[in-house]
Amino acid sequence: MRFLVADDHDLFLKGLEFILKENYADIELVFAHSYSDIFHILEKDRKFSLVMTDLAMPGGKWLDSLQQIHHLLPDTPIVVLSAVFDKEIVQKTIDLGVSGYIPKTSSNMVIISAVNLVLSGGVYIPPELLSPQLKTEMNIDAEDFQPADAHILTPRQIEVLEKVAEGKSNKQIAYELGLSEGTVKLHMTAILKILNVNNRTGAVREAERQGLIRHE
Repeated sequence: MRFLVADDHDLFLKGLEFILKENYADIELVFAHSYSDIFHILEKDRKFSLVMTDLAMPGGKWLDSLQQIHHLLPDTPIVVLSAVFDKEIVQKTIDLGVSGYIPKTSSNMVIISAVNLVLSGGVYIPPELLSPQLKTEMNIDAEDFQPADAHILTPRQIEVLEKVAEGKSNKQIAYELGLSEGTVKLHMTAILKILNVNNRTGAVREAERQGLIRHE
């Protein structure tokens, strides 16, 4: 695994390096200290499993910079590590396609759990940072980031899963259902948890087994 990790504070980078290397034996880390550094690295190398970046850094505005990173690495998950606690900002990052938003005050265990979730195709957002809009769209229980009924897919989640069964990408699903790509990722996170599977293929097979969808 290769992670691109960006933050303008060396002390935080050192701590994050320790946490990641302690939990992933085969990890290779490439460090950046600004958005300018990120884009300089991506000019030469785009083979990364994950991008982890601070939100407010020198070298660019965060909104434009995240959009550009996602454009350059459309299939690579992006995780924001930030000291900013603002639900509107979280909403904007998810709409951009970011796969995780981790407060810098999170414990080591939470950081690693969030990274594992993102690497498995899910989205991590702390319950306290979920906006009312996302809670409504996802039918999320704010206490534990689980659906209100942990055994039932919502109609919207079934729609998303039907598109997955058709082989559609998150971007295609978002376009066809009139959602943001980030919201589709959030639905997929909930679907994987509800069906107790680890990937999209497993979700389709389990949904077919339960008669929730039909795939010709």
